[in-house]
Amino acid sequence: MQATRDFSHYVRHLGSGLAHIDLAVEGVSCAGCMSKIERGLSALPDVTLARVNLTDRRVALEWKEGALDPVSFIDRLAELGYKAYPFEPVRAEAVETAQASFLLRCLGVAAFAAMNIMMLSIPVWSGNVTDMIPEQRDFFHWLSALIALPAAAYSGQPFFRSAWAALRARRTNMDVPISIGIVLALAMSVMETIHHAEHAYFDAALMLLAFLLAGRYLDQSMRRKTRAVAGNLAALRGETATKFVGTDEISVVPIAAVHAGDIVLLRPGERASVDGVVIDGQSKIDQSLITGETMPAKAGPGTAVYAGTLNLSGALRVRVSAASEGTLLAEISRLLDNAVQARSRYVQLADRASRLYAPVVHAAALLTMLGWVAYGVTWHDAIVIAISVLIITCPCALGLAIPAVQTVVSGALFRTGVLLNSGDAIERLADVDRVVFDKTGTLTLPELDVTNDVDIPGDVFELAGRLALASHHPVAAAVARASGAKTPLAGIEEAAGQGVRGTIDGLEVRLGRPSFCGADQIANDILCRDPEASVVAFRHGETRYVFAVRQRLRPDAADAIATLFKTGIQVEILSGDREPAVRHAAGQLGIHEWRAGVTPADKIARIEELKRQGAKVLMVGDGMNDAPALAAAHVSMSPVSATHLSQATADLVFLGDRLAPVVGAIGFARKALRLMRQNLWLAAGYNALAVPLAIAGLATPLVAAAAMSGSSLLVILNALRAHRGAREFG
Repeated sequence: MQATRDFSHYVRHLGSGLAHIDLAVEGVSCAGCMSKIERGLSALPDVTLARVNLTDRRVALEWKEGALDPVSFIDRLAELGYKAYPFEPVRAEAVETAQASFLLRCLGVAAFAAMNIMMLSIPVWSGNVTDMIPEQRDFFHWLSALIALPAAAYSGQPFFRSAWAALRARRTNMDVPISIGIVLALAMSVMETIHHAEHAYFDAALMLLAFLLAGRYLDQSMRRKTRAVAGNLAALRGETATKFVGTDEISVVPIAAVHAGDIVLLRPGERASVDGVVIDGQSKIDQSLITGETMPAKAGPGTAVYAGTLNLSGALRVRVSAASEGTLLAEISRLLDNAVQARSRYVQLADRASRLYAPVVHAAALLTMLGWVAYGVTWHDAIVIAISVLIITCPCALGLAIPAVQTVVSGALFRTGVLLNSGDAIERLADVDRVVFDKTGTLTLPELDVTNDVDIPGDVFELAGRLALASHHPVAAAVARASGAKTPLAGIEEAAGQGVRGTIDGLEVRLGRPSFCGADQIANDILCRDPEASVVAFRHGETRYVFAVRQRLRPDAADAIATLFKTGIQVEILSGDREPAVRHAAGQLGIHEWRAGVTPADKIARIEELKRQGAKVLMVGDGMNDAPALAAAHVSMSPVSATHLSQATADLVFLGDRLAPVVGAIGFARKALRLMRQNLWLAAGYNALAVPLAIAGLATPLVAAAAMSGSSLLVILNALRAHRGAREFG
C-alpha cells in the first residue's frame, strides 16, 4: 500500500490565481542540469515559472492555482533523473553540510592517491629512458593499480553517481564524458599493465579526479558563502511572538497567529518577529540590517520597528503592522532570492554553450579515434588520443565562468547594502555614464527634520515636542521626533486645520499655523531666508517661536555625487518638488543640471531624450511617481524606504540612509563585467588551444587532466577577485 503524499502545506498562494513552491533537488551540478530541469518542468501545462537556483540546489515553481498537484513536479523531476522534496532551510543546510564533507573526503583520498602514484610514476618515466627492466616497471604499474582502482572507485562517486543518474534518465550531462574518460583511462592502464607496456595512465586518472574535486569543492564553498547571507536573514526571522491576548495577559504564539493590529511584547535581548510601531516603552534598537547604521537607535512611542531588529534594553509594546511574509525582512529575502536566481545575458550564453557540450565532445572523441585509425595508427594509440580528447574538452571552465562571478558579486553587493532584483542588472549598471536622481526621499532622507533647532531654547523645544505628540501632521511629527519628546501633554485638543492647543501652568500653549499662534512675522522672516522650508509655529503665553522644517540631504550625498563626477559620470536631478527646494539641493551638491516641478511623463521624456543622445541612464528614485521613469531607464535603483511599486520596478535596491551603496554598486558592476569577459575569454582560449592539440595526438591523458583542471581553477580564482570591485569607487 502506497502512502498518499500531500505537500499542500509548502504551497504559497501568491494571489492573481498563482501558487508557488520551492523544491530541493539533489544532483544538480552544472548549467546543463539547470537548463534540463527548467525545460522539463516548463513543458508541463499551466506552469508559469520554473527557475533553478544552483546556489542552494533549489527550484522555484509557479503555476495556475488548482491546476496541478505539487507531487506532479516531484514525479516529473524523478523522470528527469533528480530526487526532489519540499525545500526546508534547516534540512537543506544539513544536506549541504553532508555533501561538502563527502566532497572533502573524496578530495583527500584522490589527492593522497595521486601523490603516491606520482611517486611511483617518476621512476618509471626516468627508467624508460635508462636501464629499468620490464619486471621492475610492471611491479610499479601494479602497485599504482592497487592504489588507483579503489581510490578512484571511492573519490569518483560524485561524478559516477551523477553520470549514472543521467544515463538512466536517457540524457547526458557534464559528468558523463568525465566518467567515461576516467573509466577508459583506468581500463586502458590495466590492459597496458597486463601486456607489460611502457606507459600506464593511473596518475592521469587520479590527478584529474583530484583537480575536478578541488574545483567542485571550491565552487560549492563559494556558493555556500553567498547562500549564508540568505541563511542569516532567515535566521533573523522569529517563529513566535509574545502577543497580548488580554489587557495584561500575554501568550507566546506562532507567528502565523499574529495579524496586523495585534499588540506584541518585545523584551530586552529579543529580536522583533514583526513589523510595527512602538506604543509604549523606551529602549534602544539595533536596526543596522535595515538602515545600515551600526549605532543603536532610541525607540519610544511612534518609533517604527522592523522584523529582525534587536531590542537592546527596555521592554516595548508594539502594535503590529505586518507579520510573516508581509514584513520588510521577508521582502529583502525575496529580493535576495531574485538576485541569486536571476540570469544575465552572459549566463544564458554560457548555458547554451554548455548544453551543446555533451553531443559535441562525444562526437569529437569518436571522430578523432576513427580518423587516427583511418590514418593508420593502431587502435590502442587511437583510443589513448580519444581519451585525451574526452578529458581535455570538459567545459567546466565555461560552465563556471559566469555563474561564479555572478554568485560572488551577489553576495558582495549584499554585504555592501545592495540587493539585485534583475539578472542582467550588473551588465547594464556597468555601462552607466549618467545618473538621474529624484530629490525627495532619494537625495534627501525620507523624513522631515527641524533645521533651525539651534535657535530654539531647549525647554521650549521639549515643550513643543510634547505638544506635537498630540498631532498627526507630518511637520508636527518632525518637531516631536527632533525634540526627543516621549510624554504627550494631557488635555490637548485639536483645532481643525489650524493646530493643537492646551493649557500648562495656567498659560495656553499652541502649535500649528503661524496665524493660529500669532507668529506670522517670525514665519515670514524665516521663509525669506529659507523659502523652501515648511514652518510650524509654537506659542506659550506670549512667547512665540517658529520651527523651520524640511528634508535633509543624505549624510554622504555630497561625497557620493563628487565621486560620480570624478569618475566621469554625469549627474542631474529630476524632481517634482518646488523650484526653490530643488535649486537649494542642487547648489549644495554641485549639480548644474536639474529640473523642478516635473511630472512622471516629463521624467520619462527626459530619459528618452538622454537615450536618443546615446546616454546609458541610471535612474535613482523612491516614489510611486518615479516608477515609470525607473522602468524607462537603462538601469534603475531604489532605496529600501521606497514604495513597493518602485522597489518592484527597480533593478537594484539599496539599504540604509547613505548613497554610498549606489556608487559602490557601479564599481562592483564594472569589475564584475570585466571578470565575466575575462572568464569567457579564458575558457574559449583554453579550448581553442587545447582541443586541437589533443585531437592532433600531442597531449597525453596526464597533460589533458592537468590542462582541464587548471582552466577550471583559474576561472574560479579569477571570479573571487570580484570582492574588490567597490574599492575603485571608494
